Amino acid sequence: MNGLVEKIISGIIGIGASIYILSDVTYNGEFQTILLVGAVTGLLLFFIRPILSLISLPLRIITFNLFSIVIMIFLIWLVDALFLPHIFDIASFKSLFLTTLIIWGTEKITSLIL
Repeated sequence: MNGLVEKIISGIIGIGASIYILSDVTYNGEFQTILLVGAVTGLLLFFIRPILSLISLPLRIITFNLFSIVIMIFLIWLVDALFLPHIFDIASFKSLFLTTLIIWGTEKITSLIL
C-alpha cells in the first residue's frame, strides 16, 4: 500500500507542478481538480504501468529501457483523455512530454523521501 500512496502523492505533485510551470497545461482553477487528476495519474502508474511494462519487455530490452518513457507518455495522455478539455487539458505533445518528465522526476524524489 505504501507504493500506491507514493504514486498518488507523486501524481498530485507532478500534475500541480506541470500546471504551474507549463502554459499549455490548463485546468478549471479548482484545487479538487488537481487532486483528482493527480490521484487518477497515480492509480494508472501503480496499476497499469507494471502490466504495460511486462507486455513490452522485449521492446524495453531492445531499446535499453527507453520505451518506458513511451509507456509513461501514453499513461499521461490517457489521463488527459479521461477528463474534459475545460476541466483538464494538455494542449501539445511538447507539454505532454514535459509533463511526463515532471511526473517521472517527482516520482523519483517522492520514492527517495518516503
